Amino acid sequence: MNRLALFDCDGTLVDSQANICLAMEDCFYTHGLALPQRHAIRRVVGLNLVEAMRQLLPDGEDALHAAMAESYKRAFQALRGNGGLREEPLFDGIVDALAAFADAGWMLGVATGKSDRGLALTLAHHGLADHFVTLQTADRHPSKPHPSMIETAMAEAGAAPHTTLMIGDTSFDMEMSIAAGAHPLGVAWGYHTPDELRRAGARHVADHARNLVSYAATAY
Repeated sequence: MNRLALFDCDGTLVDSQANICLAMEDCFYTHGLALPQRHAIRRVVGLNLVEAMRQLLPDGEDALHAAMAESYKRAFQALRGNGGLREEPLFDGIVDALAAFADAGWMLGVATGKSDRGLALTLAHHGLADHFVTLQTADRHPSKPHPSMIETAMAEAGAAPHTTLMIGDTSFDMEMSIAAGAHPLGVAWGYHTPDELRRAGARHVADHARNLVSYAATAY
């Protein structure tokens, strides 16, 4: 079986919180709702949009959550169209970490709450698209922590649960990994705290991308 290292995107590969917060604030304003705190917005990064709206507005009805998800998409597209998007930098050491995994014989993939289009634009912008053999997004799967993304990625990459690593910055990533039988590896530079990641099942929490490969070696 192949070894597969799956990466979350927002909060793990790239720091995208500024754009996510701007689009979410625009969405809430459009619907005449009080703007959520940015801390609360960062807490739901990684979930699909409807589930994120449900978390941020738990008393809202399903139809409102669905409408807000569409408003968020339009807000994000408008930011992109008028040049209002902020830079989404790669976290320090990510490029070298991806190369180290490839050199060690790992296949690479992404499992993200982004859309297909959003992920493609992010990877193209940073010149990373060719690194990954499988890309799983919210367009084709239930929200994290459902294991569907990991299960599909393993099938596409010829990997098994015991040869698959899920690398992410949220408890949703860790819970998804455990649900799929994969190895959960947290990162400390994202949107949930290391303690939360450990409580959600992370075997290790890396404090820098350069340490990811060495932690991966201990998963077996």
